[in-house]
Amino acid sequence: MKIIVGLGNPGKKYEQTRHNAGFWVIDELARRMSVSLNSKKFHSIIAEGHYLDEKVILVKPQTFMNLSGTAVQAIVRYWPIDLSDLLVIYDDLDLEPYRIRMRAEGSSGGHKGMQSIINQLQSQAFPRLKIGIGRPEGPMSVPDYVLAKISDEEMRTYQDVVARCADAVEVWISSGIEQAMNQYNSSRK
Repeated sequence: MKIIVGLGNPGKKYEQTRHNAGFWVIDELARRMSVSLNSKKFHSIIAEGHYLDEKVILVKPQTFMNLSGTAVQAIVRYWPIDLSDLLVIYDDLDLEPYRIRMRAEGSSGGHKGMQSIINQLQSQAFPRLKIGIGRPEGPMSVPDYVLAKISDEEMRTYQDVVARCADAVEVWISSGIEQAMNQYNSSRK
């Protein structure tokens, strides 16, 4: 069994913001697996499905970003798994826009949602998929940047990135983290 968590903020006003990139990938995976994200439990919206012969739990925490660890901890307690079978997907300011990068483990890199998960699980030893959003140019603050609604044109560009992320997740499920990193860490578009 694999648990895939996409980070974001709940609510319509956040749907088209960079901070919700993890939610976008979960939505795409749900579409590909023909499952509905409609089960509400563990402070999350959840769908259960399968990819090939693997059971997959898709998760969109509803705790707001900085408290994501509360939801993830509840899910991992309910479905006890090895943390190597947990994948967290989130936006990364320090990664060039539209790039993706998978890692087998690591620090939060300053991402408060990831730090919350690390704190609650008391471990950094779980895979993650980072989606590059870059840093704001000019005087815009980081919170304003990650929570600003992006243009429809930029959203269309991110849809290509989301598809690549979903492809990378499918490789992770079927072939493991090393194969997924080898295939997707060097590609851009």
